[in-house]
Amino acid sequence: MTDLNTLLSQIPVSDVAKQLGVDDDTAEAAIKQVLPGLVGGLQANAEAGGGASLEKALDSHKSKQIRSLADVDTGDGEKIVKNVFGDNTDKVATKLAEADPKPNVTMDIIKKVLPIVAPIVLSFIATQFLTPKADAKAAAAPAAGGDLGSMLGGLLSDPNTQSMMGGLLGGLLGGGKK
Repeated sequence: MTDLNTLLSQIPVSDVAKQLGVDDDTAEAAIKQVLPGLVGGLQANAEAGGGASLEKALDSHKSKQIRSLADVDTGDGEKIVKNVFGDNTDKVATKLAEADPKPNVTMDIIKKVLPIVAPIVLSFIATQFLTPKADAKAAAAPAAGGDLGSMLGGLLSDPNTQSMMGGLLGGLLGGGKK
């Protein structure tokens, strides 16, 4: 089963640290705090009727291979973050920074990490979700939020992650577009 650690291994942490002007440990801690919130927001949107929209976004990211930070379009990342969190982006960034307090991981760093990580997350999910579907020639498109929501939920299966998602971010997720 794929989990957030597999996704984390796809992110060029040292490159993110250099771009943010922080050490690798701070960048990694911020990324670890961002991933559950971002995936949880995608899941909440998919389950709230935004599955078709998310699948369309995944389809546009399926061929994007991100090997370094130079391959990341942060403008696209900003659009993804806005679509996922809507007007709650600042509130979500604050909650993510407070979720597992680490020295030097502030709301401002979280807000800078979100648009960097968002396109990587969509590319990763597109590979996980769409590649098997393309291989299964007779596979029907999943119902909005169905298989996609389940797959995203699988990424968040760690009990500690689920606790953070429900407790700290519960009402804020899914605040974006459907």
